[in-house]
Amino acid sequence: MIRHHLLAVDGAARRGRLESGRGAVETPAFMPVGTAATVKTLEPRDLEAMGARIVLANTYHLFLRPGHGLIERRGGLHRFMAWSGLVLTDSGGYQVFSLGERGAGAGGRAGPGLVRIAEEGVTFRSHLDGSRQFLSPERAIEVQLALGADVIMAFDECPPALADRAYHEASLDRTQRWLVRCRDAWRAGSERRAGEGLAPCALFGIAQGGLFPDLRARAIDAAAALDLPGYALGGYAVGEEPAAMWEGVARDAPLLPADRPRYLMGVGTPEDLLAGVAAGIDLFDCVLPTRCARNGLLFTSRGKLTIRNARFAEDDRPVDPACGCPTCRTFSRAYLRHLFRADEILGLRANTVHNLHFYLDLMAGARAAIEEGRFAAYRRERLAALAAGIDA
Repeated sequence: MIRHHLLAVDGAARRGRLESGRGAVETPAFMPVGTAATVKTLEPRDLEAMGARIVLANTYHLFLRPGHGLIERRGGLHRFMAWSGLVLTDSGGYQVFSLGERGAGAGGRAGPGLVRIAEEGVTFRSHLDGSRQFLSPERAIEVQLALGADVIMAFDECPPALADRAYHEASLDRTQRWLVRCRDAWRAGSERRAGEGLAPCALFGIAQGGLFPDLRARAIDAAAALDLPGYALGGYAVGEEPAAMWEGVARDAPLLPADRPRYLMGVGTPEDLLAGVAAGIDLFDCVLPTRCARNGLLFTSRGKLTIRNARFAEDDRPVDPACGCPTCRTFSRAYLRHLFRADEILGLRANTVHNLHFYLDLMAGARAAIEEGRFAAYRRERLAALAAGIDA
């Protein structure tokens, strides 16, 4: 089971440690996203070398391909992907609901998209082959237990941030009922796993509520009453302006139980992470650094750099002279631009190594700053540098 230790605080910012049988994760931490049981272009040893100790895998995608049963028969995700650190799996809810327009209401009416919501669960069509699929709270927990993750997430609905209040209220009530069912399924599954000599996992509840403060508070209170190992804020970075998200997270994060890990799902930019840490968030994930890397957009200590730009064709400097990652120690901007323009896989890999190193280094700096009681100054310094822009 995951154990959370709070080591230092600086304002609302928290420095902690998650401990499990697979080792410790120093927090605040960024989790690289391995959607299909792999962080695209990287090997596990690459992640270990840059200091990653926990990765996220996607329940929806693994449920459809290759199937949780196949992974379970091969010893679970850790053995399947040769990863020795922790694995967190999302519930699949976000991917299910993002497939189509949210036209199904609380009564289970089929919307114009691919999703039909009912009290028992969600019927949807696979994006791979159009086959009819079904996920319920119980099924989502069953799949995650079979995958063998260390942290599993409750099955919830993630409405668009700008949906009307009535939709958010109906969705929130249903999500809370689903959370109780997830807890019960997790407890039953954990007992079975213990009987088989398998390691326990931790269930995190998710609080939704959009941009409505009272709905967020209601969701957090209801989730906290279930006394789960950890809690997450969901439904941010789904269409609202960054300032609205930062305001909401700053308001909501301190309401989460102080003695449990706090996770902000699917967020985001370096600025987002710094805002989340300032609010008291412990865990983050986002596809942004790896996806941007594959599109040639690199994060640096002085802002973003688009490596395909012609101005870097004869630039012999590293991507970021202040960075110590293998990419910056080895390759020039000119070479990385050449690789990207030539559609060479090495370019995608080198870019990904750099971007993830940047994100993990940002979190390491935040941890040190919190320990030293200077996080506010650290945040100001990093934001000012990011705003300054690349000296090209």
